[in-house]
Amino acid sequence: MRPILMKGHERPLTFLKYNREGDLLFSCAKDHTPTVWFADNGERLGTYRGHNGAVWCCDVSRDSMRLITGSADQTVKLWNVQTGAQLYSFNFDSPARAVDFSVGDKLAVISTDPFMGLPSTIQVKCIANDPSEQTGESVLTIKGPQGRINRAVWGPLNKTIISAGEDATIRIWDSETGQLLKESNKETAHQKTVTSLTKSADGSHFLTGSLDKSAKLWDIRTLALIKTYVTERPVNACAMSPILDHVVIGGGQDASHVTTTDRRAGKFEAKFFHKILQEEIGGVKGHFGPINALAFNPDGRSFSSGGEDGYVRLHHFDPDYFNIKM
Repeated sequence: MRPILMKGHERPLTFLKYNREGDLLFSCAKDHTPTVWFADNGERLGTYRGHNGAVWCCDVSRDSMRLITGSADQTVKLWNVQTGAQLYSFNFDSPARAVDFSVGDKLAVISTDPFMGLPSTIQVKCIANDPSEQTGESVLTIKGPQGRINRAVWGPLNKTIISAGEDATIRIWDSETGQLLKESNKETAHQKTVTSLTKSADGSHFLTGSLDKSAKLWDIRTLALIKTYVTERPVNACAMSPILDHVVIGGGQDASHVTTTDRRAGKFEAKFFHKILQEEIGGVKGHFGPINALAFNPDGRSFSSGGEDGYVRLHHFDPDYFNIKM
């Protein structure tokens, strides 16, 4: 499968997100401008201008009308997807790291970094139907765990919030009271920073990637560990196929060690694992540096990866891919 190379960012990529129909792909990078692309041919549709810092994360509403982005410039912005107009800006006292719309798009969860003596927080904001009625108040603020919270997402029926980050512990919070309901136990949990967290298509389980060179599959309600996928390098990003039992994991070492690695050494490939058998089934090479972001198209027929090299690579699967026998 020949990838489509999409060059629209000057700096390393941080996050990729498809809309629900899978026809649009949103990319975030350290160059301040989130970008939207056609997901089938990689054509660049437009950018969202307004941030003054690296953009860490984004999410798009179910109807593909609104985009929410979290940035190091201490703001989270709401955008009109179609026109690129900025609808609202939530201001914080520290960089915003993770953003996620709830089911129904009425709420958004946002995590902020520890900064200048402030602790990390997880905040829930109401999203108004009419942008002119939007306010900046938080419905809930959880002053959180030690270290950065790299990912915060909604659990089933918006009843819970799942967070993970620098302290390697995955936590489940009550989204109304902010009470801690569960946390991963030390034996089965990751040993180092959790870099990514992605939910399955049906929302029954989720996958986490960590710098301890593994990705783990968890039950979203009980937080029971289901599977572990082990690689030989730190994991920066992971994604799950919505139609097959496949997990894709991307990584590489820290950007500061990159110059000592030949790209042909295969350190920067996206590796495919069988979700149930936990065995590696293949890899896709191509990036000139660690892979920082991965996303599967909701139809399961293509996936995209974003790297430290500033490129987004869009891969459409060959027919053979759907007939891989283990």
